[in-house]
Amino acid sequence: MLWNTPVVLPFKILVVFMHELSHGLAAILTGGSIAEISLSPQQGGQAMLQGGNRFLTLSAGYLGSLLLGAMLLLIALRTHADRAVMAGCGLVTLLIAGFYIRDFFPLVFCTLTGTAMLATARYLNRNISDLILRVIGLCSLIYVPYDIFSDTIARSNERSDAYMLAEEFGGPTLFWGGLWLILSVIVIAFCMRYIFGQSSNILFDRSGLD
Repeated sequence: MLWNTPVVLPFKILVVFMHELSHGLAAILTGGSIAEISLSPQQGGQAMLQGGNRFLTLSAGYLGSLLLGAMLLLIALRTHADRAVMAGCGLVTLLIAGFYIRDFFPLVFCTLTGTAMLATARYLNRNISDLILRVIGLCSLIYVPYDIFSDTIARSNERSDAYMLAEEFGGPTLFWGGLWLILSVIVIAFCMRYIFGQSSNILFDRSGLD
């Protein structure tokens, strides 16, 4: 019900941040580096990379952010490491802001987000970190396939990751977008089956509140 309201907007921008970060991580893991990362209030983003495997860096944005979201959801529902993971996310966000972000909006957004994550992990009940990780993970599962469809299938003539992949490696944009969409559905199906199983801590652990 809140998906198209300002309440969810920060989480959507955070998923875009995860998208651009995934491009950067793919570049680093294949011998390249990150030059700069940028975000916009309109849920756009850009990762300027140097070197790395071009095929993997172009493919990593949507699928990487989806996997990061699924991993955060898995941690929230299956472990009690919520505070440590929340603090780690905050630290990574602040480091990315300090080293790779130059523009005003993404710098403010990432600085505030990273600081809020660290403060949440340090000062608030673990259930709050658990809830936030769940929301981030679920937003990723919802937003990524929608974004893939919107960017690569519904508007296949516009310059997207799939468009550039088609330019450089052949095949139509619709093929790469469709492939990513299928893979995202598989990841979501995995989450539905294994993360939301009966043994998950889908109910909050109230021991910290007693």
